[in-house]
Amino acid sequence: MSGATVEIAWDAGADTALGLPRYETSGAAGADLRANLSERVNVTLAPGARALIPTGLRLAIPEGFEVQIRPRSGLALKHGITLPNSPGTIDADYRGPLGVIVMNAGTEDFTVTHGMRIAQMVIAPVVQARFALVEHLAPTQRGAGGFGSTGTE
Repeated sequence: MSGATVEIAWDAGADTALGLPRYETSGAAGADLRANLSERVNVTLAPGARALIPTGLRLAIPEGFEVQIRPRSGLALKHGITLPNSPGTIDADYRGPLGVIVMNAGTEDFTVTHGMRIAQMVIAPVVQARFALVEHLAPTQRGAGGFGSTGTE
């Protein structure tokens, strides 16, 4: 299935040899993003630390879509590497550099190296709702029940 076309430009000084984001398998929902580190200088994250990792990319996302930035499951499981604002949203009207906020939730230092696959991006449609102020909301079976209110099964 094909979808929207996302136009991509390189940041000045980016390592273009890393290539564009790509889907690693035919059934993948997310295209991998790579760390595109200035002067190939690695970034080491201590446990609990976070850093903005550049990708060297700028995007032109079609109107009516967004790009969601999500963690890679292998990095999360093996090293505790996650994205603290996951999923991060890149709006269709943003044209600045694409950076990924990476956090080490693990117990040991983790080094992000140049060219490492650090995250994945998913292209998703966006619906902008209308908001209407009302006096009362229509009742539901659940009502105002919050966390855990729907049972444990």
